[in-house]
Amino acid sequence: MNRSILIVICDFFLLSLLAFSTPDINKLAQPVTRLQNMATNLATGREDLSQALTLALGEERRYRDTLLAELAATRENVTQRNQQIQEVKTQLQTTEEMALRLQQQKTNLTSQITDAQSKLADAQARLAALDQQLRSANEKSAQTEAKRAEMEAEARRQAERAGTLEHQLTGLEQTNQLILAERSTLNTQLQLSEAKRESAVTQMTHLQGEVEVQRQVNSNLAASVETLATKSTALAQEIEENRELAPNEIFQQLTTNHLMASFYGIRKTIFRTETSKFTQTHILLASDGANTFAICHVQDTPLNLWNPGTDWKDLSGTLAHGAVVFPIDSVSFSATDPRILLIPIPAAEARALGCKVYRLSKDPFKFQDAFVAGTQESYYGECKFQVDLETPQYVKMDRNSLRGLFGKFNPSTGDLVLSKTGEVLGLMANNNYCLMLRSFNPGVSLRFGPTASSDVTMQTLATLYAIVSQMPPKLQ
Repeated sequence: MNRSILIVICDFFLLSLLAFSTPDINKLAQPVTRLQNMATNLATGREDLSQALTLALGEERRYRDTLLAELAATRENVTQRNQQIQEVKTQLQTTEEMALRLQQQKTNLTSQITDAQSKLADAQARLAALDQQLRSANEKSAQTEAKRAEMEAEARRQAERAGTLEHQLTGLEQTNQLILAERSTLNTQLQLSEAKRESAVTQMTHLQGEVEVQRQVNSNLAASVETLATKSTALAQEIEENRELAPNEIFQQLTTNHLMASFYGIRKTIFRTETSKFTQTHILLASDGANTFAICHVQDTPLNLWNPGTDWKDLSGTLAHGAVVFPIDSVSFSATDPRILLIPIPAAEARALGCKVYRLSKDPFKFQDAFVAGTQESYYGECKFQVDLETPQYVKMDRNSLRGLFGKFNPSTGDLVLSKTGEVLGLMANNNYCLMLRSFNPGVSLRFGPTASSDVTMQTLATLYAIVSQMPPKLQ
C-alpha cells in the first residue's frame, strides 16, 4: 500500500478516536468552537483521504498503462512473450492481493461504521434519557435553574455530538462507496488484464504457428534453392555437353588423351617356322556410363578375319599413356560388327592411365557434320554424314563434303568418328560407312598370352569372317 495513503488513514483513525473519546467533565463548559474545529479537521482528513485515494487510482491507471505497453511489446519477439506473460501474471497476482487488502480495509471500515452507529444509538439513548430527565426536572419544581441550564447545555452538546457522528457516518458511507467503486474498477481492470493475457497467449500461439509456417516456407525455399542449384548445375553441364567444339580443339584433346596400343603375335608358317607381327595404333577410352572399353579396328591389330583363320600361338599387347603401361589380357569382338575390337578396361586401370574417358554420344544426329581423325596417320577434318534406312546402325560418310584441316585427309577404315561436342559417334567399318556406337555390345572374346589355343583362334577368326561376309556388300 502507498505510504501516503497509510499515513492519511492513520490520521483519520486518530482523529476518530479523539472524536469518540469521553470528554472531561471539567471541560464541558468550553465553547462549542472546539467541536467545530474537530469537525473541520475531520473534513480536511477526509479530503486528504479522498485525494490520496484519487492519487492511488491515478497510480493504478498509470500502472495499467505500463502493463498495456509491456503487453504490446510482446509482438516484437516471440521468445520474450513467455517472460512478459509471466510478469503479467505476477502483476495480476499483486493486483489481486491489493484487492484483498482493500476488501480487508472495507471490512475494517464497516466495523468502524457499526461501532459509530452503536455509539450514535448510545448518544441518542442518552439524549432521550436527558430529555426525560429534563421533563422530570420541569415537573419537579424543586430543581434549580442552573441545574436545568446545565442539563440543557449537556443536551445541546449531545445533540451536536450526534450530528457530528451522523456526519461522520455519512462520510464513512461515501468512503465505502468510493472503495466499492474502486474495487469494481480494479475488478474491471483485472478482467481486462486477463482478457489481454488470453489475447497475448492466443497471439503467441498464432505467432508460433506463423513461425512453423515460416520454417516450412524456409525449408521449401531451401529445397527450391537446392533444386535450382541442381538444375543450374545440370543446365551448365548440358550447355557444356552441347557446346560445339572447334576441330582443332577436338584434335588437341585427342592428341593429349589417346593411348598407344601395341599388339604382338607369333604364328607358325606352312614350313613349320615361326613368324611374328607387330602393330601399333592410336586408341581412345570410351564409356557408356557403366563399362569402359578401348576401341579400335581389327585391321590395326595382328588379327585378320579370314577363312581359314590364322593360328596364332601367342598374342600379347599393351596400352600405354605416358609412363604408365598396362598389359592387355583379352579382347572382344563387337556383336554388331566383328571388325570393331573392344578391349575391356577396369575402372582402377582407367584412373591410373590418367587420360580422358570419352562418352558415347546420346544424340548422334544433333549435328550434320562429324569430326574424323586417323589412327595411323596424323590427319583430321570434318565430314557430313547421311542416315541410311537400310543400315540403321550405320551412317554413310559423304565423301564429297570432306574438309581436311591438317594433313592428307582421306578417311578410311578404322578412323575415329566424333561428334562436334567431342563425344564418340563410332568407328569407320570401311571407307564409306561408320558403325554408330550407342552402347557396347561385346561378343566373342580372345585371351591374350601363351596359354591361348591356336585352334580356338583359327576357328573364331573364321567364324567372324563368315559373319562379315553375310553383311550387305556396301558394308563389307
